[in-house]
Amino acid sequence: MKNALSLIEKLNQEKKLEMEEWIFLIENRREKIAETLFALARDIQKQHFGNKIYTRGLIEYTNYCKNNCYYCGIRRDNKSVERYRLTVEEILDCCRRGYALGFRTFVLQGGEDGYDTDERVEEIIRSVKQRYPDCAITLSLGERSYKSYLRLYQAGADRYLLRHETAQKEHYEILHPPELSEANRKQCLYNLKKIGYQTGTGFMVGSPGQTPQSLAEDLIFIQELNPHMVGIGPFVPHHETPFAKEKGGTVELTLYMLGLLRVMLPNVLLPATTALGTIDPRGREKGILAGANVVMPNLSPLGVRKKYELYDNKICTGEEAAECRQCLASRMKEIGYELVVDRGDYKEEN
Repeated sequence: MKNALSLIEKLNQEKKLEMEEWIFLIENRREKIAETLFALARDIQKQHFGNKIYTRGLIEYTNYCKNNCYYCGIRRDNKSVERYRLTVEEILDCCRRGYALGFRTFVLQGGEDGYDTDERVEEIIRSVKQRYPDCAITLSLGERSYKSYLRLYQAGADRYLLRHETAQKEHYEILHPPELSEANRKQCLYNLKKIGYQTGTGFMVGSPGQTPQSLAEDLIFIQELNPHMVGIGPFVPHHETPFAKEKGGTVELTLYMLGLLRVMLPNVLLPATTALGTIDPRGREKGILAGANVVMPNLSPLGVRKKYELYDNKICTGEEAAECRQCLASRMKEIGYELVVDRGDYKEEN
């Protein structure tokens, strides 16, 4: 107990730990240690953000994907997926409804769709920026070339979210087919930062083959990358994947990792993810109370939401965006937080 608490204090002071220290903290977590961690994480969160919770309007605009990741419900080999692509006008309609509800960041997310040429994505970005110049655009479109990332940044994209999923090579190979590599994934993230994006990464908690050491390697990689956003959530199996019968990740470990991330990166943008809300009815509230400060309601048209199923039992697939935002606002208010109308940009420490 004493050692774990002293390591949390060291992390608070130095903002980094060595591999063995991370492993010890992960292996020796206990309820009282977690409570101490969460209290510290909330203090840091409130010091940097007050009681503000930022919202991102998620637009899942294509579920085509050329990749075959073993955990993902929209993987190439899942023939039962009903594929779709939203038109530019349909995307703009999502933004119109979202803007009226107070969203000032739109997250354009999709599989790695070969139809998404630089020209098409540029057209989407420019169309959104033209109509909503006060809004931020986050892209989450997977691995692309440096040249492609640069073009999309120059077209007006502000942020890019690319979860590394695991920083450990051996673990990466358990989760992905041979044509994908952890080295290229990391290089993409360094490219995004170099170009000037507010860059986000992240990982699944409890994915098959994950160990305390692989989680420690995730934290060390994030320590080195120093991203602006980190999105983590529990692994949730999908019935049409090779991992259909694998055990899912837990709320307990996901919250603990959120707390560690908040202490390590005090001003990071840290979502309480939909996956967390999927495995626990109060998962997102618990995520906020563990140090998160972002929620991402879905702005996608109701008719396509169930088609963008990365994992089973995803929540809010049948709710209107307005209902979802109102529900989240009241949930946040219950625990002492406020959803704000704000782009919620990353701010460097003074």
